[in-house]
Amino acid sequence: MKDDRPLRVLVVDDTVVYRKAVSDILAELPDVEVVGTANNGKIAMSKIANLKPDILTLDIEMPEMNGLDVLARIKEEELDVGAIVLSTLTHKGGELTMQAMELGAFDFITKPETDSMEESRKEVMNAISPMLKAFARRREIKSVLGRGPSVQKAGRKEKPTNALDDTVRRMSAIVGEKRIRAEIVGIGISTGGPKALARMMPQIPADINVPILIVQHMPAIFTKSLANNLNSKCAFEVREALDGESILPNIVLIAPGGKQMKVVAGADGINRIIRITDDPPENSCKPSVDYLFRSIAQHYVRRAAGVIMTGMGSDGTRGLDLMKRNGAFIIAQDEETCVVYGMPKEPVESGIVDVIAPLDHIAEEIICTVRGSSY
Repeated sequence: MKDDRPLRVLVVDDTVVYRKAVSDILAELPDVEVVGTANNGKIAMSKIANLKPDILTLDIEMPEMNGLDVLARIKEEELDVGAIVLSTLTHKGGELTMQAMELGAFDFITKPETDSMEESRKEVMNAISPMLKAFARRREIKSVLGRGPSVQKAGRKEKPTNALDDTVRRMSAIVGEKRIRAEIVGIGISTGGPKALARMMPQIPADINVPILIVQHMPAIFTKSLANNLNSKCAFEVREALDGESILPNIVLIAPGGKQMKVVAGADGINRIIRITDDPPENSCKPSVDYLFRSIAQHYVRRAAGVIMTGMGSDGTRGLDLMKRNGAFIIAQDEETCVVYGMPKEPVESGIVDVIAPLDHIAEEIICTVRGSSY
């Protein structure tokens, strides 16, 4: 049953201008109610207890108690409240945002840097509105799943086998013996991506022996922070991609924010290199998953794996379709473990996906596809 309650939002920022601006923007959105404001994390924690918001808009850098401390407390106390982080478009802002994502923030938006108040207002409105809708949808899904029957196993509650579990097993059984041997892995991801990648990527061994290319929807500067964060956790090198560099095994390259990334043939016609371009956005995204996946489809016929994970929108669907037609193996994250089940939804429903897997099994599916084998 759909929850018809408005989404209750607490605005947390130490700057009065931003508190008022964000509150005014949220007040214009349907099905959203601003229940209060706070100018630091200490006050925010008190108001969370009293006002019971569903989600916070949360500044990170605040006096007395900063946004990271708020997220840590929410996690420690297992409070049922989400957070959208407002971050500055700086190197420090990028690093702090990565930490916020790992602590459980739903998503982030960058504070506008334009001098025009009206442009800034539109920028925040366009960014935060779809996020709040996605959060509300995620809340509905969690509510429905939480109402389902459970069984006791190994001292903890687990959901019984459902139709999706059966589908995953059937698909794995069908494709298990006839997987291609992938020589490259392309990953497309958006909302919820930093936390999902930080959980999934360290499960891939250092000797995976293929290159991995990632498009994570993020602005410039932030993708470098993401790469540094993943590099500290993984057994292989992870870094932001550079124009003209060779695509090598056991190296993970992340598309730079605000640019497009594709695969092209090297001068020798045999090796493949990265091309970073300033081509226009696709699906309102720059970097775009479709842009990368099309080039992988062209240069790795029957030798590629495409992975589509949590995220809003449908970026990646067309690229995956072309990859599939060119013989690639397609892996999609399941709905239950996606923060937002947008990007995997259409590929799954269109039938081009070979395996649907929960987050904790995606690395295993990638390994099997690289080895050309079943479990």
